[in-house]
Amino acid sequence: MKFSELQLNDKVLDALDAMRFDECTPIQEQAIPVILQGKDLIGVAQTGTGKTAAYLLPIINQLSEGKYPADAINCVIMAPTRELAQQIDQQMEGFSYFLDGVSSVAVYGGNDGIIFEQQKRGLTLGADVVIATPGRLIAHLSLGYVDLSKVSFFILDEADRMLDMGFHDDIMQIVKYLSKERQTIMFSATMPAKIQQLANAILNDPVEVKLAVSKPADKIVQAAYVCYENQKLGIIRTLFADEVPERVIIFASSKIKVKEVTKSLKMMKLNVGEMHSDLEQAQREAVMYEFKAGRVNILVATDIVARGIDIDDIRLIINYDVPHDNEDYVHRIGRTARANNDGVAITFISEKEQGNFKNIEQFLGKEIYKIPVPAELGEAPAYKPKAYSGDRRGGGRGGDRRGGGGRGGDRRSGGGSRHGRGNTSRRK
Repeated sequence: MKFSELQLNDKVLDALDAMRFDECTPIQEQAIPVILQGKDLIGVAQTGTGKTAAYLLPIINQLSEGKYPADAINCVIMAPTRELAQQIDQQMEGFSYFLDGVSSVAVYGGNDGIIFEQQKRGLTLGADVVIATPGRLIAHLSLGYVDLSKVSFFILDEADRMLDMGFHDDIMQIVKYLSKERQTIMFSATMPAKIQQLANAILNDPVEVKLAVSKPADKIVQAAYVCYENQKLGIIRTLFADEVPERVIIFASSKIKVKEVTKSLKMMKLNVGEMHSDLEQAQREAVMYEFKAGRVNILVATDIVARGIDIDDIRLIINYDVPHDNEDYVHRIGRTARANNDGVAITFISEKEQGNFKNIEQFLGKEIYKIPVPAELGEAPAYKPKAYSGDRRGGGRGGDRRGGGGRGGDRRSGGGSRHGRGNTSRRK
């Protein structure tokens, strides 16, 4: 579907035309009409599907018609990380450049007092759209000069990441400042029970728009080792015995596991950095800078990185633990084989993780090649997933499946996955 077929006003269509956006992605086609109708919405879609534009365009459309207070905050967009807030703000600036009278301010931590004062000024003057991380917005609210009582649109982007990072109470605290007459829009990559509970608490009879998870790129070479948990480090030692690829990401299930693996790899004299939610923003930025610059070869990370890292030449992904969800597997290995590069993704499958990995294979519609464990590491278990299928938890979900850093993707309204139309239904 073309954007011109949606009920967007001429100002927004002119902006899209100037930016050379023509075709909607499936999430935009499904979500934009619902939002324009004023209904609450839950959108279930991966990063890279164009979801940012799916909510920005209809919100900008409504604000540009001048029916909302000029001196008040009319829209609040919540994002889990500073990086995603910056991405949303950049896209907002791109669209609003062509529209007079729609203002925005990004509010996030990890910066100095001058930036804080700039944020304060934007909040007190009543920017139309406030794009904020929960902690920093609460910091401003606690000082008493932010009025959210006239907010008409409340948006939660990557809601599952926010809950995984422990922002539930912050979100509920912010909701108390909002008008009950608002329209609430929530986007999440997955729909676990805790997201359903949050939706029940803050949304009003929402429409659900859900897209199928796209499969990994064909050019990613996928393989696995069926092994005992205590053989995993030995396999890494063997893999890197002769040469370490220039950029490797090793994903682990929890920040505790990341710290343990990082410590072990450093003892092997490997050039390694770690990334998890216990790090301060400045520390995360420093690690990513070193990794991008090539001064760190191996990055050990929780799923904090899976949706965020914007590096096109990752050569190897290692799943130290089997991801809990099919979506997480796709997000993790999708960090490689980008920008027409080749890439390899290897998963370590312990006994307890076999049933979970079998679910991933069923989702992929194929069996992943199993590499024999090096003989010097001893005998390995057989791959008999039915025998272990009772344990769906694999190596454990850990403390921060989808924490901090990251880009959040979908920087183009017209880009991203075009897999499937999804479905639209009223949630009862």
